[in-house]
Amino acid sequence: MIPDLPIHAVLPQIRAALAEQGAGVLIAPPGAGKTTAVAPDLLSQPWCTGQIILTSPRRVAARAAAERMADMLGEAPGETVGYMTRLDSKVSARTRILVVTEAILVNRLVEDPELPGVSALLFDEVHERALDSDLGLALALETRAVLREDLRVLVMSATIDGTRFGRLLGEGAAIIESEGCSFPLVIKWFSGDSSQKIEDRVAAAVLTAWREEAGDILAFLPGVREIERVRERIEPRLKDVPIHALHGQIEPAAQRAAIRRDPEGRRRIVLATAIAETSLTLDGVSVVVDSGLARLAEFDRAAGSTHLVTRRASQASAAQRAGRAARQGPGVAYRLWEEAGHAGRPEFAPAEIMQADLAPLLLRLAKWGTANPQALPWLDPPPEASVSAARGTLEALGALDASGRITPLGEAIASLPMAPDHAAAVLHGASARCGEDAARLVMLLQERGLGGRGEDLLQRLTRWCGDRAPRSVAAARIAEGWARQAAKLARVIGDSRATDAAESLALARPDFVARRRDSSGENWLSAGGRGYQLDPASPLARAEWIVIGDAQGQAKGGRITAGAEIASERIAVLFARELQERITTRWNNDKDRVEARRERRLGAIVLASVPEPAPDPALLVDILVGKAVERLGDVLPKGFLARARFAGVEALAPEALRNRAGEWLTPLLTGRRDLEVPSYRFAEAALGLLDWNARQMLESAAPTHFTSPADTRHAIDYAGDDAPSVEVRVQALFGLDVHPMIGRTPLLLKLTSPGGRPVQSTRDLPGFWRGSWRDVVKDMKGRYPKHRWPAEPWLEKPSLKTKNAFNRQ
Repeated sequence: MIPDLPIHAVLPQIRAALAEQGAGVLIAPPGAGKTTAVAPDLLSQPWCTGQIILTSPRRVAARAAAERMADMLGEAPGETVGYMTRLDSKVSARTRILVVTEAILVNRLVEDPELPGVSALLFDEVHERALDSDLGLALALETRAVLREDLRVLVMSATIDGTRFGRLLGEGAAIIESEGCSFPLVIKWFSGDSSQKIEDRVAAAVLTAWREEAGDILAFLPGVREIERVRERIEPRLKDVPIHALHGQIEPAAQRAAIRRDPEGRRRIVLATAIAETSLTLDGVSVVVDSGLARLAEFDRAAGSTHLVTRRASQASAAQRAGRAARQGPGVAYRLWEEAGHAGRPEFAPAEIMQADLAPLLLRLAKWGTANPQALPWLDPPPEASVSAARGTLEALGALDASGRITPLGEAIASLPMAPDHAAAVLHGASARCGEDAARLVMLLQERGLGGRGEDLLQRLTRWCGDRAPRSVAAARIAEGWARQAAKLARVIGDSRATDAAESLALARPDFVARRRDSSGENWLSAGGRGYQLDPASPLARAEWIVIGDAQGQAKGGRITAGAEIASERIAVLFARELQERITTRWNNDKDRVEARRERRLGAIVLASVPEPAPDPALLVDILVGKAVERLGDVLPKGFLARARFAGVEALAPEALRNRAGEWLTPLLTGRRDLEVPSYRFAEAALGLLDWNARQMLESAAPTHFTSPADTRHAIDYAGDDAPSVEVRVQALFGLDVHPMIGRTPLLLKLTSPGGRPVQSTRDLPGFWRGSWRDVVKDMKGRYPKHRWPAEPWLEKPSLKTKNAFNRQ
């Protein structure tokens, strides 16, 4: 039975747009019926003599959409309506509507751009801007423009900028808008305590909704870990209540159970990732609890790896999620954030093409026949920096040549439906006669939860081999197919150096071969130069070498989430061509000197290191000069720079000395390996930059010493806040009734007692004699009775001698 849906009102417009212009944009709110009603309606059109392909962003949604359409036609999936995902398919010669994931459509387009036997491509939920969706649409538009003018293209979503997509599809492309479901939707802002963990806040909101609302509850969480934690919190409070998880790692049967009403008619709770955000109608759901978070994949170009990050969900995602509650009747959506902050959320999720690893895209395009991605029609062209990084990765793999053209190896890699490095691993495995194990290892990296959890891929591989669950069996069947396909292509590899699956993966990901850095196995260094961390309790922590299959996180180092051990003695054999021998000359902070060593390295990892007896002298000097410049204030005498600054000698300013460092430091440091040179020699070298006039000006404007009336010499301090200053015994200044000056600046006299203790500081010696000197005499005369403390010191002869010695003189 085909229900009456809002989309039916615009089906005539869709038929007309595709018949006349051949392309269109359909904007239809959640619940309008676009996913299940449009394709069946087009089957009867005169131009539709072949198959209609409908893309779906996720496997669960693809299967559910096909099953729903088949049920509406009174058929089983695989007859008029079929589906094809990586782990599951139902299709036959009778299939007219084929629901596929976006990656499958891309692979089909690349293999055969003409798409024989296909009349229309319907791109559903294009607002998600998945990389394969954008690529598939770009290739489809290229096919339509060059090869198949009769190919119909329709893009569909509830929340998109129809004008932008209309321009992309070409002049005359119709923009059609459908009314949404008329059921009322109430939004409740349930911000709660934002300092709590998200699983606590979601659990509290679910329990509140269970008490206050009617109908089944759908809660959106960012990931599987959060789903399990919320389940742990609510199960003890809601005993005998069906609580389902809905995400990509569970079996199809469990996914179907989450989508359908409880067979016993009980209220239920579904805890889902963004997998339930679009394309799916969950029967009976009238309440949505939205955590407001989304987990996105971002590619770190510097590290060469993709990691998952948790971000605030966009306004478009929030609208899609809330709409799940009002698809079959009035609904309520609990949003776990402040209403005032909603407008501050991004309008749409960022397009994956702007932040993804573009190596798979670039290789597909090279196989398609274009080395320049910018030549294709994009809604958002791929960033040039990401394209450049991807091109470098593919050239290192040998998949592209220097001009960007695909190589025979690249052709083989592109023939396998997976990321380039994963495909290379399977090909190496096939060449080494362990293709099936290599294919299974790659499958473990792509399918989370397969073979259980844990970082050790080989342990998971063992567990998977004994698992007879439908998902495990389906994945094994696909891996076997990959291995058979790779065996036919393995000649492009030649004789692989690998002997097992882990080594095959290592040869495909040489930058991710890593060595343990400590006894606990917590810290690792990869050949690519990045540090990683591993749980010390992991079985992999006991290994010396591993290949990292997956890691998450940025900052100082990613967390290793999947890897496989490689025997230490195999490293030199596997990477014989990649090993480098070179001399490294660097500053050793522990020894405080330059050190030169001859090293054997795999990328950033040092395999062996011995002292180099004859390093490059010029390089030694360069390092010493650089270190001296870095320590300029320490190698020069104390106060040297301050004295030059006081005198206004620009040639001795720190910046000037750094700019001319080679000129004055090279002669001093040639033939050395350290900076153990007396500071006065550094000063002499620096002063060598001045001509005679400049040196005279320095001596005049900022003399190094003050000579007292008693003929004692005292270093002048130009560095302190009270500079210039000098420390001098008060008796050495007797007979002086004019304050000493440095240019126009009074010299601060730091007067001391005969014992060297501070007495007083002054910039007005005559005033001091006639003023506070009396108080000093009262204090000092008793402490130092053997020394002179005259009432009128400016009339006395200077001397540091005691009274008796002075009188005898």
